[in-house]
Amino acid sequence: MICYFKNGDGMKLVNYPENASFFFSHDVKNEDSGEWTMQRHYHDLFEIYYLEKGSCNYFIDNKSYQLLEGDIAVVPAGVIHNTLYKNSKYSRMLINCTSRYIPASVISRFKKLTYIYRNEEASQKICSLLKEIEEEYTRGSEFSDDVLSCLTGMLFFTMLRNPNTYDDKEVKNEYVEKAVNFVQKNYTEPLSLTDIAKMFSLSPEHFSREFKKETGFGFCEYVNILRLKKAEQLLKENAKITVTEVSEKCGFNDSNYFSVRFKKMFGVSPKKIQKKSKN
Repeated sequence: MICYFKNGDGMKLVNYPENASFFFSHDVKNEDSGEWTMQRHYHDLFEIYYLEKGSCNYFIDNKSYQLLEGDIAVVPAGVIHNTLYKNSKYSRMLINCTSRYIPASVISRFKKLTYIYRNEEASQKICSLLKEIEEEYTRGSEFSDDVLSCLTGMLFFTMLRNPNTYDDKEVKNEYVEKAVNFVQKNYTEPLSLTDIAKMFSLSPEHFSREFKKETGFGFCEYVNILRLKKAEQLLKENAKITVTEVSEKCGFNDSNYFSVRFKKMFGVSPKKIQKKSKN
C-alpha cells in the first residue's frame, strides 16, 4: 500500500509492505483539546470509517459531510479526504483494504454506499461486526485473512440490506462545494483565491476562512494537492510524457517549480515516479 499524508508543506509518503492489503485501527481520544484535524491524505486502498463516539466533519473529494455517532464513511481508493474534529473527544474504527475484501456483488452497487452511510437501526450490528474484525485482526491466526474477508463482506451486506438514511442536504456551505467542483473541472487554468471569492460575491478573507473551516484545507493548498495528484496519475499512465508536458497539463506555468512541489509532496522527483511505475 502507498499512502500520502499531509505533513507541513508537503505530503509524507508512507510505503507499506507490498503484500499488505488489510489494515484495521481503533482510535479513542478522551481528552478535549479543542479543534483537531486529521492529516489530509489519499491512498490506493478502500477506506471504511466508523464514528463510534463524537462528531466530525469529513471532507471527501469535493464535499464536506457532518458525521454523527454511528455514521460510516466509505471512501474509494485514490480520493483525497480528511477529518476535522471540532470537539476532539472521539472514538473511531478504521479499515483500509484492497477490493479483494469486497464482494463483487457489492462493488457493482458501490455507489449506493459512497460516501456517507447512516442507519441508526443497523448501527449496533455494524459496530459488533467491526469489533469482531478488530479481534480477528489482532489475533492474526492461520485463517485470519479469510475470516477478515468474510466479516468485511458481511459489513457491506449489512449496509446494503438496511437503507441509507443520510440526507445529503446536510452539507453546510453550498459555495464551498461549488468552488471545489469548479477547481476540479478547471485545475489546468490559472486559479486565484480572489477570483473564486468574487464568483460568490465574498471577500477573499471570508471565503478563505469558510473554505478552511469546511474542508480542513487552505484554498491554495487544495488546488496544489489536486494538481499534483493529477500529475502523478499522468506520469504513471504515460511513460513517454515529459515533465514539462505534465506541468502544463496540470496548471503549472513553471516546470521547475512543478518539480520542486512534486518532490516535496511525494518525496521523489517526477521522473522517478514515472520510472518506478514503468518498471
